[in-house]
Amino acid sequence: MSDRYAEFAETFEIDYPAERVLRLTMNKPERLNALDKTGHNHMTYVWNAIDQDPDVSVVILTAKGRAFSAGGDFSMIGEMIEDYHARVRSWKEAKDLVYNIINCGKPVVSAINGVAVGAGLVAGLLADISIVAKSAKIVDGHTRLGVAAGDHAVINWPLLCGMAKAKYHLMLCEPMTGEEAERMGLVSLAVDDDALQDKALEVATRLANGAPSALRFTKYALNNWYRMAGPSFDASVALEMLGFTSPEAAEGLKSHLEKRQPNFDPRSDA
Repeated sequence: MSDRYAEFAETFEIDYPAERVLRLTMNKPERLNALDKTGHNHMTYVWNAIDQDPDVSVVILTAKGRAFSAGGDFSMIGEMIEDYHARVRSWKEAKDLVYNIINCGKPVVSAINGVAVGAGLVAGLLADISIVAKSAKIVDGHTRLGVAAGDHAVINWPLLCGMAKAKYHLMLCEPMTGEEAERMGLVSLAVDDDALQDKALEVATRLANGAPSALRFTKYALNNWYRMAGPSFDASVALEMLGFTSPEAAEGLKSHLEKRQPNFDPRSDA
């Protein structure tokens, strides 16, 4: 492994399955690849290293085990509720994660299996080519936790699957399978579970053998649709972080830990 990526080895297993193709494999299967404070930081800033690597043309993001990512771990969420500095750090990383993937010049291919939530889902759905196992379970659970859907959804879900579907799934935390996600246009392609990794590698290899400048220029130009949604996204992340100061977030986290439905106060000052 190149020294360029050594600092990210705690979160990712890193290899090169084809010439000029870098593969990042989230490597905490015993925790369903939930991201702790270190993992969230690595997921945010690895894209800068990839962008500057002259030996890489394409990157694959995938995961080991039966889940793509179970989101942020509860200890990190608890710290965000209790500590202002943790919220500010998370706010910066949350917006940097989205913009770093958007601005990374190298094409990104995601191979999404199992449960996909949180920061892992952010990267998976912002990939230029998102490939999902048909049985995968995609869900944005922010409002169930008691905070606004701020990770990424406001910048890309309305564009990918339309405002009506985005509101339905984001406000109700309604899960969908990989097949449903493809039907809605949220992902590029759904394949049989056992074909996921081979298909991702096939697509990445085709991209690596393509005209590099043409592909990067195309990505840059298309991602201006996301950049135009930047103000809406920035508001969503700020409102998410504001939500972590609320009694709703405290009750949402407590209900998760106690494995019960949350009991939110129906009154709101918003």
